Amino acid sequence: MTPVTPVRPRQGGALDPRAIRRDFPIFERNPGLVFLDSGASAQKPAAVIDGVAEYYRSDYANVHRGVYRLSARSTELYEAARETARRFLNAREAAEIVFVRGGTEGINLVANSWGATFLKPGDEVLITELEHHANIVPWQLLRDRIGFALKVAPIDATGGLDLAAFEARLGPRTRLVAVTHQANATGAVLPVEAIARLAHARGAKVLVDGCQAAPRLPVDVQAIDCDFYVFSGHKTYGPTGIGVLYGRKALLDAMPPWQGGGDMILDVTFEKTTFQDPPARFEAGTPDISGAIGLGIALDYVEALGRDAILEHEEALTSYGVDRLSRLAGVRLVGAGQRRLGILSFQVDDIHPHDLATILDRHKVAVRAGHHCAQPLIDKLGLGATTRASLGIYNDESDIDALAEAVTAAQRMFKR
Repeated sequence: MTPVTPVRPRQGGALDPRAIRRDFPIFERNPGLVFLDSGASAQKPAAVIDGVAEYYRSDYANVHRGVYRLSARSTELYEAARETARRFLNAREAAEIVFVRGGTEGINLVANSWGATFLKPGDEVLITELEHHANIVPWQLLRDRIGFALKVAPIDATGGLDLAAFEARLGPRTRLVAVTHQANATGAVLPVEAIARLAHARGAKVLVDGCQAAPRLPVDVQAIDCDFYVFSGHKTYGPTGIGVLYGRKALLDAMPPWQGGGDMILDVTFEKTTFQDPPARFEAGTPDISGAIGLGIALDYVEALGRDAILEHEEALTSYGVDRLSRLAGVRLVGAGQRRLGILSFQVDDIHPHDLATILDRHKVAVRAGHHCAQPLIDKLGLGATTRASLGIYNDESDIDALAEAVTAAQRMFKR
């Protein structure tokens, strides 16, 4: 397979989204599309699409099991993708990288393996009001099985995490802190390094949901000092159905399998099974080989553009979007604390978000409307739903302008 060579034009050191869009076939196939839903699922560059297709054309075979050349080649590509993910997160070794179906499965794996093994009745798991359902529901299900307490740290008046209240909720029975790196519904960025430091001082383990952060922020799991970190490929310009769970090797070594099947075993009899070391222990059955390879290509693509450049671009575009929408009468942005990145969640007076999203689509502006899989947060804010515009590397100020103009057109329509 050929190396990734994305368009990488710069203007004074900054990314040029108009040039980057040429790497994404969907914009050529859908002229005029203003895609502002990358927070749900990002578009895919041609390098990923073509790379996955080329793998099926030239290199496909099952991994880890065949002694023939094609299987060895497929295994090599699959494990190379694991090494790419290791570098992307700055994990210590590739054995700390487990391929999963997405961030949701990664959290469920931790809950059903580490949590089911080490959490006991009377223990506490601490989450925040900013969490996606994927970092709420698995802990509720496990709580109901085991009997530990699920605690929730609140947001403050600005919409960010109340760090003092979070610290106050850490107690002698807190065994795990599970927090988002960046809020799915609002774009609020959490101080995960400080959270990890506070949690570890109380002896708690730390899981970080990085699904929104991974496409936008340079992520260093060693610097964060988290015990687990998850992200999804489809939000990081890669295929759907693939994601990454990072876990400290000592923790993964101590965790039992969650699922059983082929490829995760050393020896099987009808009386007993001996399991492989991680990560194979947690990758039962035939994995999503092409998905992992496609994810590796996507991560290489992101790295080639420059993660610092991506962050700089999204920070500037987020700021432009906040300013542009704030100037519109009847438009109210949802608070996101001291640092908002890549997501603009808002309401328009007298227009339901679902109606607004439908009208925006007529103007070729694609946004998301609803509770964004963060219903407890939206309820806390006293809102039934919001309209959410989420940014990507292919967006620029003209997309924000198109959004603002379409919102204004919707307002005129509802005034008739």
